[in-house]
Amino acid sequence: MEILKILGQVLLLVAGFVCLIKGADLFVDGASKIAVKCNIPEMVVGLTIVALGTSAPEAAVSIKAAFSDDAGMTVGNVVGSNIMNILLILGISALFAALPIKKNTLRIDIPIVIITSGLMLVLGYFDGNLSRIDGIIFYILLIAFIVYLVITAKSGSSDSESIEITEKDTNLKLILFIIIGAVLIVLGSNFTVNAASYIAAKFGMTERLIGLTIVAFGTSLPELVTSCTAARKGQTDIAIGNIVGSNIFNVLFVAGTTMLITPVTFAKDFLVDGIAAVAAAVLLLICCIKNKKLTKTGGIVMLVCYAAYFAFIMYKNYA
Repeated sequence: MEILKILGQVLLLVAGFVCLIKGADLFVDGASKIAVKCNIPEMVVGLTIVALGTSAPEAAVSIKAAFSDDAGMTVGNVVGSNIMNILLILGISALFAALPIKKNTLRIDIPIVIITSGLMLVLGYFDGNLSRIDGIIFYILLIAFIVYLVITAKSGSSDSESIEITEKDTNLKLILFIIIGAVLIVLGSNFTVNAASYIAAKFGMTERLIGLTIVAFGTSLPELVTSCTAARKGQTDIAIGNIVGSNIFNVLFVAGTTMLITPVTFAKDFLVDGIAAVAAAVLLLICCIKNKKLTKTGGIVMLVCYAAYFAFIMYKNYA
């Protein structure tokens, strides 16, 4: 009987991931097209609504976890997603094809990931929590980053994609997309947090560990599928830029929004994970700085590092 309950929670967890991913897709599609129809420049839409929308799964799960007093899952989801995005997703993608890196990504975006990840670690570790003041700081940095994106897009060095609108995209249809997407995101976050908490308790996993692994993997699925598919098809020119951008939004938007809503406890155990997140970004910089691309060798190094990190956190959990 207990096995059936656990199986049911696993299925609920999977359902939560499906709702989060599909909900974010519908919400972004509807909101971005409505914005373009309202004569908001497509470039601005792509760099704001689309970029923030792709972080919606992480945001929904983190906010729900914070309200449920599952602080370990809140921080673990953001930190775990960022570690996984670089070491696992880019590592796997680089096995399909070498991933070129744009000059702005190398010189500006990756250092921003290092700085923001380090800032979250410092603010959280020494205070023991991430407060609303910290959230305000992160939002100021988020606005500054979006302004930077708009400026670089105007100069023609952005990777924003075209938003196509057809006759089938009526206002009613797009509004329904937004509503259905929002509902699915909320339902998905509820399913994910509740099921993950239950599974963590049954298998002796801390909320921190399940946030760093299972939940982080589920909310990073869109990036994983997109990056690996693009690499396999040879569309590698924006793979690293998208992942790096996602990591910046995870810290500034997802963590920042959660802090503004409710202060988040930062457990001392997250010191190792915070350092790992910073180290992953530094490793990406080192692997790309010479040849201006992430090679298969670099990808293998990243996968080995992720395997070592995963083994370490599993050992610490059960030791």
